[in-house]
Amino acid sequence: MATNIDRDTDGVRDEEEPDQEIDEAFERLVEEGHERLTRPLRELFATGTLGGIDIGVGILAFYVVKEVTGDQVLAGLAFSVGFVALLLAHSELFTENFLVPVTAAVAERGPWPALARLWAVTLVTNILGGSIVVSVILLAKPDLEEVARETGEHYAELGVSLSSFLLAVLAGLVITLMTRMQHSTENLGVKVVPAILFGAVLVGAELFHCVLDAIFMIGAMVAGAEIGLGTLLVAIGWAALGNAVGGIGLVTFLRLLRTAPKVEAERDRVTT
Repeated sequence: MATNIDRDTDGVRDEEEPDQEIDEAFERLVEEGHERLTRPLRELFATGTLGGIDIGVGILAFYVVKEVTGDQVLAGLAFSVGFVALLLAHSELFTENFLVPVTAAVAERGPWPALARLWAVTLVTNILGGSIVVSVILLAKPDLEEVARETGEHYAELGVSLSSFLLAVLAGLVITLMTRMQHSTENLGVKVVPAILFGAVLVGAELFHCVLDAIFMIGAMVAGAEIGLGTLLVAIGWAALGNAVGGIGLVTFLRLLRTAPKVEAERDRVTT
């Protein structure tokens, strides 16, 4: 009889532990999301620009490995150093804000206009920071101009189509899933793993990411590619829309459904 009781008790414990982990992850999301939504503008500018700089370092690694090996997958793996830098430096990437601050806004821990401000400032400053770095890279290492032109022209040629939109959806899904996995644990070593794996998937599969590929296109323009400003702006807007559909619609929305009771409880706590 004691064995049965122990087995039953263990079964209850096994069922409760995943729920407890989900609750803890939700609380981390809400707290961090609240912090992001309430940051002063100067901090948003700094973290967004630094995020672009981190991505620029990843692009340097990508260019070098692609130039030497010609292998897109290996170059994508090298690019992951940029995502590791984002994680360890606590910088900000536009598409990382599809899960954390949205969860906080839905739980009424931050105003929706603050979310729009966060997205706008982060997108612009990410591209600004990355553009500075990629310009320095190509001035310092003109031998990388050919690979920079080829890479940027590839994304510029995607244009507005169902195929490019779906590539953007996949990019948003990949980054938001990476964010979700990183917030499921407090172990920094474990958080590094999805940064490496998903960074390699994003670039190795040539998905359409509004920040990363805008910087690639700007790099191509610096290297002499004939990419017009209109083409660049359309690509950013089209990719951002697809990224949002993939990140918010396919990951964040379903995650919020899974934690709906916690969302309601958080709303009640805030309003009382």
